[in-house]
Amino acid sequence: MQPHSNPKPRVWRRLAVKLGGSALILGTLLYFLPFHQLWSTIKQIPPFLSLGLLGAYMALHLLGVTKWRLLINLAGSDLTFAQAVRCYYLGLFGNNFLPSLVGGDFVRAGLAFRLSRSSKTAIVLGSLIDRVQDVIGLLGVAAIGALLLPRALDPHSRRVFVGVGVLLLAGGALGVGAMFMVPVRKFPFKIRRIMVQLRRGILSVYKNPGRVVLCFFIGMLLQTLQVAINFPLAEASGLHVPFYFWLFAWPLAKLSSLLPVTQGGIGVREVALVALLAPLGAPPVLTAAVGLVFEAITIVGGLIAGVIAFVMSRFPAAQPRRRETISVFVQDQTLNG
Repeated sequence: MQPHSNPKPRVWRRLAVKLGGSALILGTLLYFLPFHQLWSTIKQIPPFLSLGLLGAYMALHLLGVTKWRLLINLAGSDLTFAQAVRCYYLGLFGNNFLPSLVGGDFVRAGLAFRLSRSSKTAIVLGSLIDRVQDVIGLLGVAAIGALLLPRALDPHSRRVFVGVGVLLLAGGALGVGAMFMVPVRKFPFKIRRIMVQLRRGILSVYKNPGRVVLCFFIGMLLQTLQVAINFPLAEASGLHVPFYFWLFAWPLAKLSSLLPVTQGGIGVREVALVALLAPLGAPPVLTAAVGLVFEAITIVGGLIAGVIAFVMSRFPAAQPRRRETISVFVQDQTLNG
């Protein structure tokens, strides 16, 4: 038998490739922009403003903690708020320093598995709904900005934008529908048990539409307030554009960071932001400067989030509850239903 290959070198190789991708994209952006003008624009932004917005950025993510905890607990989890803060902030750290943006979701869920006494399916389902809501919320914020741009988008662009949104909604609906239409009895026992748990979680969410809608609007509020953080940075740098320009461009630039080509979306966001705002009359140098400063805020915020999660691990409130021995009996008719 051949020994199993060590997965660690592949992880580090993947991380190195993504860091190289970020360096390449940022280097290309800086090559085509006058560096001295870019640097002078960044220096125009007062340090106390950046520090204040960093504090606001960290506080805003408490909305994300609230939304994620509501969703996973609705699906059947039992995390306390302190435990949810620890999980969420560790995931925020992972978003910046793991090989992909979704890597933070796995870190957050993995810690939640240890802290919660409930089934892992509830955490996975709640986290999946949370991520889907984030994507739809970003599209919703961008759509609001697009509606406020009567001359910026031609009819063809509007149709493409609406078509992407419809496809995402249709894909989500088909995925949920397949969960109930596919006969469970045809799968092995372990898969049947997971599918039954998923069905129960989805039914629990379906029976509480008000809370799901509340979480969606909390997510949209979080995304909008993150857009608002960029606006004072732009004003301080001399980039005077209407706020609805940012409502349109920033969510789409953030969505571009989901592409698995860079580390945490670094570089892709800035290029996408420049590309989206340039046709609207925003100077690329000023846009890139604002994007880089906000990127620095997210990176430092990720480090602070990791420190907060580490410190909270030393307090009893964020520790796993004492687990009780629970025997779960699943009826055959439930599994075969």
